[in-house]
Amino acid sequence: MVFSSLPFLLYYLPAVLLLYYLCPRRGRNALLFAASLFFYAWGEPVYVLLMLFSVAFNYLCGLWVGRRRANGGSGKAALVTAIVGNLGLLGFFKYTGFLLDNFNALFSTNVTFLSLQLPIGISFYTFQALSYVIDVYRGTAAAQRNFIHFGTYIALFPQLIAGPIVRYSEIADQLVSRRESLDQFALGVRRFTLGLAKKVLLANQIAPLWEQVSASGAFADTPALTAWLGILAFTFQIYFDFSGYSDMAIGLGHFFGFTFAENFRTPYGAQSITEFWRRWHISLSGWFREYLYIPLGGNRRGRACQIRNLLIVWTLTGLWHGASWNFLLWGLYFGVLLILEKQFLLRALDRLPALLRHAYALLLVVFGWVLFALEDFGQIGRCFASLFGAGGLANGGSVFLLSTNAVLLVCCALGSTSLPRRAGNAVLRALQGRPVAREILCSVTFAALLLLCVACLVGDSYNPFLYFRF
Repeated sequence: MVFSSLPFLLYYLPAVLLLYYLCPRRGRNALLFAASLFFYAWGEPVYVLLMLFSVAFNYLCGLWVGRRRANGGSGKAALVTAIVGNLGLLGFFKYTGFLLDNFNALFSTNVTFLSLQLPIGISFYTFQALSYVIDVYRGTAAAQRNFIHFGTYIALFPQLIAGPIVRYSEIADQLVSRRESLDQFALGVRRFTLGLAKKVLLANQIAPLWEQVSASGAFADTPALTAWLGILAFTFQIYFDFSGYSDMAIGLGHFFGFTFAENFRTPYGAQSITEFWRRWHISLSGWFREYLYIPLGGNRRGRACQIRNLLIVWTLTGLWHGASWNFLLWGLYFGVLLILEKQFLLRALDRLPALLRHAYALLLVVFGWVLFALEDFGQIGRCFASLFGAGGLANGGSVFLLSTNAVLLVCCALGSTSLPRRAGNAVLRALQGRPVAREILCSVTFAALLLLCVACLVGDSYNPFLYFRF
């Protein structure tokens, strides 16, 4: 079940909200835990058992770490057990097939492996569980003794299958002492609707352009204009798909009294790759910085150590996204760019006009999406060749694609900037002395967006989420 599906919008969410607010406060976490397991079982009826195992395993590891620390011990054995257990499960389901395929190719063997479907969201909830045990080990969070509270943290359906990655220390207090309010609920409605609009009205609409271009002869003799239209479509699709999901997750959290941290801050407005990764998938970047980069030494032990740490972090960031060589290459690509920026490029960029800095960052990000979107290295090479004119500059098909998608591309370009937010804030400021008119305008605008999204969903069967496969 996805947030932008009619069963979720018309049945699941209204039913959960009704039951939640009818339920006595002390039973609300239990209700959310049960509802989240049902939500997960809707798409993964077998792997809900894996989810429950993860909850129980990390709950016990947290208690073990907490008890050892309370008795004057370090808790290191419990921490190692949690790390090995969590990464072992993740590795088994996500990387075993990839490793065996490469082993067979390298040694001409035929070692087989069970064809197991990747459990939805396992990369996300595994990292959340690890952050809990590590925070308890560090003493920045107390071990959670209530199994239901802990299960709610791991399985909470708004952020269960595609983030944002919520660290336990960020919402530990909210699990036991949150207070819902009408204002927060209204904020949640607006944020959820905004995310739904990003997903349904922009990501879903621009996605067919990329699919059409990438499927047309696998970039054989593709004109440059066609190739650029395709990769720009993917650039917008992945942003509105993922940031829209994050907006919906944050909005859903508000419905139930939770406040989740931001996951995107107009990343395509960045003026360097360093700035881009401070704005894109903030929860993942923060996780790797807090639990891997800094423990490895960060930039505190000299230039060579910093370069090594960045390469480790970005190799693993690439592999976190998928068990494929193109994801490894994608991670190393950004890792090398970040190393170059930290060593000398940022100083050079500071001397350039803002427009050139922005063009530099956006161009390199778009090139990165080529590596991300295409798994076959031959196809990646042909795509880059097409982007630089190997298949000619344009043809009749290119002009047709441009003319039929120009308005949508402009809407996506504007929507990926801070301009819509600034324009909306300007209108609200103009109505600051007229609160009734202001509320009516907001209500009508978001109601119209919601109805438009539902109307699109009724007539459109294309509704994937890209990050579900990670």
